[in-house]
Amino acid sequence: MDKIWVNDLHEHLGQSDVVSSFLVSEKNLREGKRGMYLRMRFVDKTGDVAANVWNNATVLDKLFEKGDVVKMKGVVGEYRDQIQLTVNKVRKMGEEEYDLQDYLRSTGKDLNSLMDELYDFIEKLENEQLRQLLTNIFADQDFLAKFKKCPAAKGWHHNYIGGLLEHTISVTKICGFAANMYPVDQDLLVAGAILHDIGKVFEYEITSVIDFTDEGRLVGHLCIGDDFVTQKAREIPDFDKITLMKMRHLILSHHGEMEKGAARLPQTLEAMVLHYADNMDAQAVGVAQLMESVQQKNARWTEYNSIHNRYFYIG
Repeated sequence: MDKIWVNDLHEHLGQSDVVSSFLVSEKNLREGKRGMYLRMRFVDKTGDVAANVWNNATVLDKLFEKGDVVKMKGVVGEYRDQIQLTVNKVRKMGEEEYDLQDYLRSTGKDLNSLMDELYDFIEKLENEQLRQLLTNIFADQDFLAKFKKCPAAKGWHHNYIGGLLEHTISVTKICGFAANMYPVDQDLLVAGAILHDIGKVFEYEITSVIDFTDEGRLVGHLCIGDDFVTQKAREIPDFDKITLMKMRHLILSHHGEMEKGAARLPQTLEAMVLHYADNMDAQAVGVAQLMESVQQKNARWTEYNSIHNRYFYIG
């Protein structure tokens, strides 16, 4: 039987004995009112869907792990206007049975076009030292390959291959627009937008799922990015210390609040603008992804989102 893609599951609503294959991105054995059950998230390159094992959960739990590609047999159902799978049988698939690219989500935008936009921003910088810094960073082909593949997050937004590049361009565009409205140092702000999440190249790794590297979990992308940019700036003779200090502040403060991971609160106008530009793109794309994940065409609401503690209306 041909694979049924996540975004086609609604066409099989109510059908039993549906057979398909998915990558397991989440897997938790839980205790419910009627005993143990298995709560999962299945993904492929078209989207993701919730899945549950209600019967023999403890037995099936031992057959596969998070990050495995599995073949399942079950029922396509609906819960609170959302498509869900009830899994009755499941097995881990051998690597020879599938192409991993079918199960990894990627940006829908053209990576080469996004890179052209990035280079255009860099070339327009009037500050020669900032232009040299960015040129040197993205001239490293090994680094560039990792940057183009890197996600921007593990879960909420841009959590797919190419997500970091897509997010970077969006934040840079927002900052470029804001620079025409507020008395900011435009070159510093645009360069900071390009570099604000650069540490994520070293924070995340992609195998069959997105996960943290040891350095990412222990140090975090703000501190990693600060160190990376500082080292690159020091390779440029007589790089202005004040400019570097301001750039480091942009990287270390762009999360906006200590409770949300910022190493410093934004204390320059450029830092305030960058923080809100970054947050606006992250939250808007996160909500958009949540809406796009709804498979039931007649649904009026998304699934409950624990980050914002609400449903989002799509009717």
